[in-house]
Amino acid sequence: MDLSDVAAVLQARVPELGEQMALRIRSQIDAYKDESLTPFDSLRASCTANVDLVLNHLRGTDAPDPDPSPSRETGRIRAEQGMPLADTLHAYRIGFEFLWSEILAEARTRPDVPDAELVSRSAEIWALFGLYAQTVAAAHREATTELTSQRQARRSALAEALFTGVIADRTTLRDAARELGLPERGPYAVAAAVAEAPGEEPLTGIESSLRQARLPSTWRLLPDQQIGLVALPAPAAEGVFLSVLNRARGARVGVSPCFDSLRDTPQALRFARLALAGLRHTGPGVARFDDDPLAMVVAAAPAEAAHLVEVVLRPLLDLPAAERARLLETLEHWFATSGSAKGAAGRLFVHPNTVRYRLRRIEELTGRSLSDPRAAAHIGAALLAVRNSETGRLSRMGATVRAR
Repeated sequence: MDLSDVAAVLQARVPELGEQMALRIRSQIDAYKDESLTPFDSLRASCTANVDLVLNHLRGTDAPDPDPSPSRETGRIRAEQGMPLADTLHAYRIGFEFLWSEILAEARTRPDVPDAELVSRSAEIWALFGLYAQTVAAAHREATTELTSQRQARRSALAEALFTGVIADRTTLRDAARELGLPERGPYAVAAAVAEAPGEEPLTGIESSLRQARLPSTWRLLPDQQIGLVALPAPAAEGVFLSVLNRARGARVGVSPCFDSLRDTPQALRFARLALAGLRHTGPGVARFDDDPLAMVVAAAPAEAAHLVEVVLRPLLDLPAAERARLLETLEHWFATSGSAKGAAGRLFVHPNTVRYRLRRIEELTGRSLSDPRAAAHIGAALLAVRNSETGRLSRMGATVRAR
């Protein structure tokens, strides 16, 4: 008698051995105790199939080369169930140890089975385990990669639907929030950051950084921008969010006002982009829409803003470059210091009378008095439009240089 006869005897117990193996695995690996993760019927079915496979191999009744398809199927199923690969491989080892102990126990009841054969076949059994473990691992990784890609594609599609307003139904919004890991109600905020090149993330690792700060978010990378929807569940959350954004090196970011309903995401994205357009310099920075509403309004209507510049500031803009720059800079500092000639002078390192002289020159050129609140508002809005157009021109020039 040899080990193939022992395998034939055990073949009659395949369903029983499969169940015992499943119970052994479940008792030793915590992840397998979760019925919602891996139902016992699924575990028992894969154990039974593997028991039958190994015993057929020992009997010599299968093909010359071992059939790894049950292991491949097990790897795929466990990946779909969310079972970690390490636990799946551990279960295989436990299963093989259990089955080999059953083979040895049956062989010991039959003295005519030589010890030499047991030794030689044990190496064969563990080589078989190595093959099956390798197959399980490969199938698990392949399925995990595919599932991850599918989840990312679905998350990306759901985020795109929120940003474009395709999702409007309340139930669908709730489902989208759940799948994206967002709360069903706000407050939320939207951010938009300039991408220097297609496929390049200006806010690398932002989702992970926000997750560490306990701020759920979802992000989309567009050819020219990276846009994100962020939940702000606590009163201090917006400050934390802005702090994370400010740590992003070299990024130019616009942030929307806070809002409560996911239905308002498209409008918030528009506000975030306006805030981004309203950044007054070409370097990195974070601009909130609420920080300068007038600048946002000017940025929202570029054609109207350009006409406002023509009507209000054209005589000033027609001056020689040096004088034009000097007057615009003085005007900007005067507004920044709440209309204080002394404050503007401190910023410009000139005498207050010099500032007053320049302001009178601006009034003469524009025909508008800065002491008139209405006229001052016109000049201030036109100045914002000029600065926005300069920022946009410099940004475009920078993009052209980078493209070369």
